[in-house]
Amino acid sequence: MIKKRALISVSDKSGVGEFAKELASLGFEIISTGGTKKMLEEQGIPVIGVSDVTGFPEILEGRVKTLNPMIHGGLLAKQDDENHRKQLEEHGIDPIQIVCVNLYPFQQTIEKPDVTVEDAIENIDIGGPAMLRASAKNHDYITVVVDPADYRTVLEELKADGKTTLETRRRLAAKVFRHTAAYDALIAQYMTNLAQEETPEKLTVTYELKQSLRYGENPHQQAAFYQKPLGSKFSIAYAKQLHGKELSYNNINDADAALQIVKEFQEPAAVAVKHMNPCGVGTGETLLEAFEKAFSADTVSIFGGIIALNREVDVETAKKLHEIFLEIIIAPSFTEEALTVLTAKKNLRLLTISFDHGSKKEKKLTSIEGGLLVQDQDCFTLEDANITIPTKRQPTDEEWEALKLGWKVVKHVKSNAIVVSQKDMTIGIGAGQMNRVGAAEIALKQAGSKAEGAALASDAFFPMDDTVEAAAKAGITAIIQPGGSIRDADSIKKADEYGIAMVFTGVRHFKH
Repeated sequence: MIKKRALISVSDKSGVGEFAKELASLGFEIISTGGTKKMLEEQGIPVIGVSDVTGFPEILEGRVKTLNPMIHGGLLAKQDDENHRKQLEEHGIDPIQIVCVNLYPFQQTIEKPDVTVEDAIENIDIGGPAMLRASAKNHDYITVVVDPADYRTVLEELKADGKTTLETRRRLAAKVFRHTAAYDALIAQYMTNLAQEETPEKLTVTYELKQSLRYGENPHQQAAFYQKPLGSKFSIAYAKQLHGKELSYNNINDADAALQIVKEFQEPAAVAVKHMNPCGVGTGETLLEAFEKAFSADTVSIFGGIIALNREVDVETAKKLHEIFLEIIIAPSFTEEALTVLTAKKNLRLLTISFDHGSKKEKKLTSIEGGLLVQDQDCFTLEDANITIPTKRQPTDEEWEALKLGWKVVKHVKSNAIVVSQKDMTIGIGAGQMNRVGAAEIALKQAGSKAEGAALASDAFFPMDDTVEAAAKAGITAIIQPGGSIRDADSIKKADEYGIAMVFTGVRHFKH
């Protein structure tokens, strides 16, 4: 009769004692290592040490313990193959039917702010992945468990039929390969960063399921939301939802867009977003003042929109927010009184995000059919720019404030993009147009009479002077743009003709 054996060696020990106890009661001999073995022994569960199986001690400070034919022969043998059985008998190897292994906490180790390279390297598991991969490959015969959530299923099937089903073994094997692939992806990312390689020949990334979504951009599209294991905590992926319906695919995209814009401001600020474009941005001495400006910037488009705020929401601001139909409100926190007001709307989603975390510079990944585009995030600010002023007139102090606000916002607007602004709010936004003057005409029309004395920001240079002409006729007195067109001289001349101060930054902000 074939001896029933289970090999258990885990870093995450939650539930493993009960699992091992149940396996022992079902007649399994338990093999274990190190801390797992000690814990099981303390719970009174009979355990055989790996060294007793291999006949070889753990060496190199535990780096080598399970990498042995006495273990891997038991994992990789085809247990119904006569030749394999004969070889096992010849070498005194017993087959293993259950493998319960999870890996050294590499992610938790490198998350520590004071982690050393040596500590990170020591937490790269070798034997664990080897056992998992061998067992998963041989899942026709071996049940391999990497997730404590699967203990109960395995035990129920063993009790019912003395073995697990092939369907379960195959599902668990697939989970193992995802687990080891994700583990190796984190190691690869760490080592690539350590080696300071910007464009490695292979890009390995891993994400963890945060939630399944009802559908994608449209009801006929399936979708899910994944979270980066070591991603920025100052992000929608790490937001806490306090109230309201489950987030949708479009909600998440819009919420991310709103958060990225509000991050630009240190003073109290409010950002309203619709379809991933801002429809209103305001700043003020108080959050209420900032929100009222963002709302007045476009009282139509904000309907059904997303609001991001960079201060705790007080009851006065909450009452104003309550008056409008909104999908989501994002803020660092809400007072109890504000929550009482806002949670009266059962479907309104309230999200909190810690603004104490600084932004973590991450690569931006954009999928295309059959491939992936990778680029740095656009973190360029006016402080980084090489500012020049080619016009005869310099901006006034108040115009500078309006220009700065417009420049902060325009880089978050879909190209071609134009933002018309005053010193503390947007008053017109033209987004996603096929030509620049078209975007300007939309923004200026929205601004109306408020454009008189306002500033205009463009995400890219003017290919000709028609945008300056349109801006001047609407009353714009200051413009900020990258410059760099072969026809810059025409735009400068037109600005001088109307007495407009124009600032060149030298950097564009395309957003597609």
